[in-house]
Amino acid sequence: MAVREDALNPPSFTLRQKLWQMHWLLILLLAAAASVGFAMLYSAAGGSFEPWASRQMMRFGVGMAVLITVALIDIRLWLKYAYVFYLGTVALLVAVEFMGEVGKGAQRWLDLGYFGLQPSELMKIALVLALARYFHGTSIEDVRRIPHLFVPVLLIAVPAALVLRQPDLGTALMLVITGAVIFFAAGVRIWKFVLVGIVTVAAAPIAWGFLRDYQKQRVLTFLNPENDPLGSGYHIIQSKIAFGSGGLFGKGFLQGTQSHLNFLPEMQTDFIFTMLAEEFGMAGGLALLGLYVVILIYGLAISVRCRTQFGRLVGIGVTATFFLYVFINMAMVMGLVPVVGVPLPLISYGGTAMLTLLFGFGLLMGTWIHRDVMVGRRGIGDDV
Repeated sequence: MAVREDALNPPSFTLRQKLWQMHWLLILLLAAAASVGFAMLYSAAGGSFEPWASRQMMRFGVGMAVLITVALIDIRLWLKYAYVFYLGTVALLVAVEFMGEVGKGAQRWLDLGYFGLQPSELMKIALVLALARYFHGTSIEDVRRIPHLFVPVLLIAVPAALVLRQPDLGTALMLVITGAVIFFAAGVRIWKFVLVGIVTVAAAPIAWGFLRDYQKQRVLTFLNPENDPLGSGYHIIQSKIAFGSGGLFGKGFLQGTQSHLNFLPEMQTDFIFTMLAEEFGMAGGLALLGLYVVILIYGLAISVRCRTQFGRLVGIGVTATFFLYVFINMAMVMGLVPVVGVPLPLISYGGTAMLTLLFGFGLLMGTWIHRDVMVGRRGIGDDV
């Protein structure tokens, strides 16, 4: 006999109880990271809040309101409408194909009048919700059967293919890797990942032929940036010079030469960590990295504490996405991976990435607030 979930769950939380359950220390850590970003954007503008720092502060304020609002929503609602959210985001990616705005050689944005929306950023969270929804309703025995993995593979492949067409290789890779992390957390056997890895390596020469010329050039530049120091290798060479000139404690706030003399490209977006390292040295870079590590630990701890598969996978997916932002951006500006358009989370200038990330942390916070709520297979109103 089916038992209604409200017979097993404690009474619904009041708004005051939910606010009390909020992990305010995590919010303070996010605010601390964003404050570092405000300072670096102020420095990038030569000691002015315009044009970047002031706008980023406003976006962060809106993002925090989004985070708190999302966290207060019953997690069962996110489960119930996960596929709707995913399909809506896929529709936005398709819309980019026909009416997207072109910028910096890629067609990634939708012009909504007051602001530009980048659906590929939103998909990073929509994919996490969809995969968590699928695996929540699947038994561990089914997860280990290959036919039951066709649907989640398709959930990853469709948006990844649409993002590749924009083209945006960095975001497409993030979607695939985040999906793989959720597969692993859901119980997919290790040998399947090994098999996929072998097939991927074997198919690499074929995939090379499908890359665009500028993407091939980025890989070649990564292998030997000095081959074209004034062309494709300019960005990474200047980034390394700025890193090295910062030394242990840096040149001081507003005193960076590579950035303020315009040798460092995209210093307010993708290469903002390089500017931080030049002005605050290795000590400043390690301090920011330490802050990121604490946030990641909080994310994993919250995910593990959740009693439901959906909540655990959402938390792990959001945390994995945050990690990939940090790792790819830092590795990129240090020349450890090819240059791709992945911002430094909460630091780089950008609206959609900031709001999407805080939306994701709202979901993470929601899994903490509703960590002891038992969730049916389809969400609110479903039988346990």
